[in-house]
Amino acid sequence: MEAVSAIDPSHERREPFARGAAEERSAPSCWTRCDRVELAFGAILHALMERLSHVYFPIDSFISLSMRVDTSASLEVGLIGSEGMFGIPLALGVDTSPVSAAVMGAGSALRMDGELFCRQLERSQALRSEIDRYVFVHLSQLEQATACTRFHVVEARLARWLLMLQDRAHGSTFHITQELLAEMLGVRRVGVTKAASSLQKRHLVHYKRGKITVLDRRGLEAASCECYKGGSGILRSDLGRPIRDERYRRPAAAAGRGQRRCHARCAADR
Repeated sequence: MEAVSAIDPSHERREPFARGAAEERSAPSCWTRCDRVELAFGAILHALMERLSHVYFPIDSFISLSMRVDTSASLEVGLIGSEGMFGIPLALGVDTSPVSAAVMGAGSALRMDGELFCRQLERSQALRSEIDRYVFVHLSQLEQATACTRFHVVEARLARWLLMLQDRAHGSTFHITQELLAEMLGVRRVGVTKAASSLQKRHLVHYKRGKITVLDRRGLEAASCECYKGGSGILRSDLGRPIRDERYRRPAAAAGRGQRRCHARCAADR
């Protein structure tokens, strides 16, 4: 698949959520036992049902979780950036995962050996508490994504996915193909073409030759379904911090234009 990369990641990077949370609670630091690694785009961190050997805490990278639907198709079920971690099953006492994990955005991450991670969970109540809260957030997001795929139209889902991508890539312009967008959303390419054209006509994004730029974030938030706002709210209320940098906030292009929220409870346009 083609790279999804931010062209203008100009603002300060955030540290992984668990390290910041542990330090805030004056917990004994276990993060010196982590390796800081560079994750290359497309790298497979975990194959379906293989043994989990490490956990990852993205810094400025982000990881896509995919579920295989059949022998020829898969669907993205999660996107993890600096707000979270990959390796939740280990925190639950399971050393395999039903999803595959691939690097969707190249960058840095903290990597910890899986066995060491489990030992640290036993030793640090602060770390265990924070991981437990993130597990709840992650499961809530998976449930929300399932409902979103079933009930919301492709255009609203595409707007939501682009907002999630911008949050984690720390930029507004990305290289991404329609084929990859179709795979991420679980729809046919024609559905993505139609949805992207609609967002572009409303001056919310600019899309050309595999490069998409978010022009009006507020407008894109209005075009997305309520699931984006709900997901951000879960992160804020249960982890105590927003996922995005408020410097992304820009004045709306025109008051009221293209700002109507999608409440349509209809089957996805496939």
